[in-house]
Amino acid sequence: MSIRDWPKSEQPREKLLKFGAPALSEAELIAIFLRNGTHGRTAMDVARDLLQQFGSVRGLLTASPAKFCNAPGLGLTRYATLHAMLELVRRHFLEVMQSGPALLNPQATRDYLRARLRDLPHEVFGCVYLDNRHRVIAFEELFRGTLDGASVYPREVVKQALAHNAAALILVHNHPSGVAEPSQADELITRRLKNALNLVEIRVLDHLIVGDSRCESFAERGLL
Repeated sequence: MSIRDWPKSEQPREKLLKFGAPALSEAELIAIFLRNGTHGRTAMDVARDLLQQFGSVRGLLTASPAKFCNAPGLGLTRYATLHAMLELVRRHFLEVMQSGPALLNPQATRDYLRARLRDLPHEVFGCVYLDNRHRVIAFEELFRGTLDGASVYPREVVKQALAHNAAALILVHNHPSGVAEPSQADELITRRLKNALNLVEIRVLDHLIVGDSRCESFAERGLL
């Protein structure tokens, strides 16, 4: 039986329109994304199969192109569509983060950075550049490494901060392991960067580490 033959109250799209997206299950949301099923199977059947195959919604969203496209009911077109949607979400968080002083809405900054960095398989180090009113100018990835870390060069950080005419900045990097606990190396590079940026009168307001479920703040820990 096609989903179109189901009672309207049970059709995922109709439920979303009537009750809102939060009222739907993960399988129902994936079914709306799929739109159609495969031969003899509805979009809901395929959605449930995908959740079982990938283990979770996150597993599906972060799957490699090859693994995603080889799954029944998916393919390159749906991979491109999904990642366009994910990028729209990231840009939404960026707009929210840029809407006012970063220090007045630290959660918006953390939401954006988690959306941008949490699921990367490699370590990335970047900066959120701020003006003299602590409004966000831009976020920029500066260094990219492996699972073991990224090489961070203070000279390049200073150069880019000056290029953005930043008055202050927030340092950020992710831990692909998912554990946001600062390491001794993290504390060392933070001190080096803070000292280098002080020479050109640019303040380091915080250093955030993006883990699996949280962002750890150096400022909140008294490490700055």
